Amino acid sequence: MSPTEFDPRMHQQIGEVLAEIRNLRDAFRQSEIKSDSSRATMYQRMDMLVDRVGKVEGTVAAVQEDISEMRPVTDDVKRWKLMGIGALAVIGIGGMAMGVTFADAIRRIGAIILGR
Repeated sequence: MSPTEFDPRMHQQIGEVLAEIRNLRDAFRQSEIKSDSSRATMYQRMDMLVDRVGKVEGTVAAVQEDISEMRPVTDDVKRWKLMGIGALAVIGIGGMAMGVTFADAIRRIGAIILGR
């Protein structure tokens, strides 16, 4: 066969190769479109997460500030509670001492009146 001769098989094979190349190019283009879409969705989700984390950080900072303002009040209330319990204990002991003293005085007065 000389180089100038027409070979239909070779032309058919070249056509098939070109068709496969076009199919591959289309498949790559579709894959790239899907990847772009997927990345866009991922970036949207990341942006939403960044916004949500920013809001959470702001809320946590506000809560920490509130807690730092509440801590002295809470400490004062605890101190008042302990002082109240201490005062009740002192009043209880004093009342008991007065009661015993009063009861002993009544017993002695009764003993004197009854003559025992």
